[in-house]
Amino acid sequence: MKQVLLFGFVTVGLASCGALGPRGPAPIAPPDVEIVAPVEPTVVLPPPPGANTAEALDTTTEAQRAAAVAAPVTLTRELGKTTVALGSPIEPWFWLRSPLVAAPAKGKVVTVGGASVAVDLQPGSGGSLLSLPAYRALGLSLTDLPEVTVFAE
Repeated sequence: MKQVLLFGFVTVGLASCGALGPRGPAPIAPPDVEIVAPVEPTVVLPPPPGANTAEALDTTTEAQRAAAVAAPVTLTRELGKTTVALGSPIEPWFWLRSPLVAAPAKGKVVTVGGASVAVDLQPGSGGSLLSLPAYRALGLSLTDLPEVTVFAE
């Protein structure tokens, strides 16, 4: 009698958790549904260990640099002009850290010569710092201290 009761409890327990078998076929997409791969998100990678050149420290891709330079000018307000220095070369992506910026935003910096690049604007204190990828996209020498005009969206 104990064996029958034990078998009954085990059967009920297994049936309630689905361990006795699948509850039906797994759902599949209908054949007329097109499965589209997601757009690759912006990947921001840190430089590899031991990187010691501008090329090795700049982890942006050629496509990301082209997109940053080609970003349309849909900016509504000029924040001002500032002289920029090269920021930390191990901080990836296109950014400007400046006292002209009160809160994080999207923006653009434009050199006196007209070159421009889209950047993430970040508040800063002291002098303005521009990321290594932004310097390279603008065609600046890493020792330049150029004056740029800062725009925010």
